[in-house]
Amino acid sequence: MYADLRRRRRIQHMRERVEMGLRLTIALAVLGVCGGVYAQGPAVPSVLPGNGLAQHDFMYVGESHDRNIFIVRGGKVVWSYSDPAGKGEISDAVMLSNGNILFTHQFGVTEITPDKKVVWNYDAPAGHEVHTAVPIGKDRVMYIQNGDPAVLRVVNKVTGATEKEIQLKTQMPPSTHGQFRHMRLTARGTVMVAHHDLGKVVEYDSNGNELWSFPGNGSWGVTPLANGNVLITDHTGVREVTRRGDSAWSWTPADAPGYKFSNLQNAWRLPNGNTIINNWENEWELAPKDIVGTLQAIEVTPDKKVVWALASWTEPAKLGPATTIQLLDGPAMEDAHFGEFK
Repeated sequence: MYADLRRRRRIQHMRERVEMGLRLTIALAVLGVCGGVYAQGPAVPSVLPGNGLAQHDFMYVGESHDRNIFIVRGGKVVWSYSDPAGKGEISDAVMLSNGNILFTHQFGVTEITPDKKVVWNYDAPAGHEVHTAVPIGKDRVMYIQNGDPAVLRVVNKVTGATEKEIQLKTQMPPSTHGQFRHMRLTARGTVMVAHHDLGKVVEYDSNGNELWSFPGNGSWGVTPLANGNVLITDHTGVREVTRRGDSAWSWTPADAPGYKFSNLQNAWRLPNGNTIINNWENEWELAPKDIVGTLQAIEVTPDKKVVWALASWTEPAKLGPATTIQLLDGPAMEDAHFGEFK
């Protein structure tokens, strides 16, 4: 059954990449610009801007064969987790204030301690997948379970009780693997969900009411900002949009010529106004020699100047593909609420 899931996963990835290529080719043709999907630049320059691993202290996670998580402090990998014998891919991860890490791995959600002890786990039923999860306070976790139907669920980790379940709309007929990848809670107790298959980002309240939406070409990442705007990553690039739907800022790989990109997945806004964007490479489709020539993350200023570029593909800090990054000097991720859940 697992072999069949992997086969379907590869087919889905190929379909998404073909669709992405067709849409971008059309868009570029309209603009009178030549190029392909995320126009592939040369291999990474020998000298990259910024301070390499020492630019920030961060947790690094990537969808890869071995399901790896890394914590980088002071320019060095100080902690790592690997699950080469498991199955699935780590699509989302959150480091809590106590050092525990909550992460999704396609077929479930797990929380581990710094000494890698499992303190909570959920296994998705056959035919379902989980690619995103967030903590709510110390005792609850919220995750989206892809499938038919797809549901957003709030679970009490202490009692094991499901305290809220909301059914989410999906493309029909449903394609489980491609439905959802990222969600995040807002300061006002709502949740932003990237509907990858429906091509939009939607804000829901705790009763499942749709409060706001914005279209996106294969919406993948969503980050609510302190100013009330929303940072969205899709096949086109990264956009900051207002609640009115106006574009406040945008970035595409064309804004960083000389660098090679393939799959932008998430973006984060720093207190100084800079934006960090990660770039993922598909280990299931590309040879290692083709992967090494790409970036894993890039930091740009509001005027799009590149101040940091990360390409740590070899030992002693072989980080692998990038799916999500969490800077470790930010607010506690569990200091959030979803309606009445705190």
